[in-house]
Amino acid sequence: MASSNPAGSVPAIALRDLAKSYGAVHAVRGITFDVAQGEIFGFLGLNGAGKTTTIRMLLDLLRPSRGSAALFGIDCHRDSRKARALVGYMPGELGLYSDMTGQALLDLLARLSGAHIDLAYRLKLTDALELAHADLRRTLREYSTGMKRKLGLIQALQSDPQLLILDEPTEGLDPLVQQALNEILFELRRRGRTIFMSSHVLSEVERLCDRIGMIRSGEIVLLSTVDEARRLGGRLVRVRFSRPVDPIALPADMTLVSRTAETWQVRVEREMGDLLPLLAALPVRDLEITEPALEDVLRGFYREVRS
Repeated sequence: MASSNPAGSVPAIALRDLAKSYGAVHAVRGITFDVAQGEIFGFLGLNGAGKTTTIRMLLDLLRPSRGSAALFGIDCHRDSRKARALVGYMPGELGLYSDMTGQALLDLLARLSGAHIDLAYRLKLTDALELAHADLRRTLREYSTGMKRKLGLIQALQSDPQLLILDEPTEGLDPLVQQALNEILFELRRRGRTIFMSSHVLSEVERLCDRIGMIRSGEIVLLSTVDEARRLGGRLVRVRFSRPVDPIALPADMTLVSRTAETWQVRVEREMGDLLPLLAALPVRDLEITEPALEDVLRGFYREVRS
């Protein structure tokens, strides 16, 4: 599943056999996938998996060893200035000029980008993310980590870009500001903007993202919708019987997690259709189905990767 774009639609991001090597070290190994316009895409992986290298190639901060990357059909490397003008970017570590005020930094970055800034929209962002107007007049050396993260988000958002690339966007934010950011991102999606985000907070990914991609050792190992990824964990079915029941053989896609004489717990990897006929002949008292959380599925996937 390399593409999710409607027929004829130009993807917001298109990677084709994109690779980056440093001598014998292969940081990114020929990855290929699309991100559709108007979706929130979660880019996941352990530290050192290749996430940051991929993002830097999208922004033409690194040149690929082979392959191509395009934003809205514009080659990221042959026409990097034009492609970069469509992007708002918040890096994982924001380098700031400590003697500048927050306001001066926002103005400087706006001028460097060449983008038109709607000052009313910027004000709306500072209010939503709870960065006080007085704080914008303070020097950045006086900023806390959370304030720096808020300023980083505002500078990425202030030009209302077509594509937003966010590296760990909620790190250092309190829960209320995280919720405010979520609402901003959902509003951007409703307006057709595209968000490409890297995050270690898997519950946040589940809440925000339409699709996810997981990179491992420089290769894409999972590319799916959030619902498809969630189903990889299988449903947990708890069956209670009205009297003791002898064990029965289960199909290959089902696992008996635990059993007593009157209660079974069965993990169903695919559809429920094969289990129900087996239960029809048994004295079932009640049945409880638990859908897996994406966080549980991906944590299990991470453990599998490490092993």
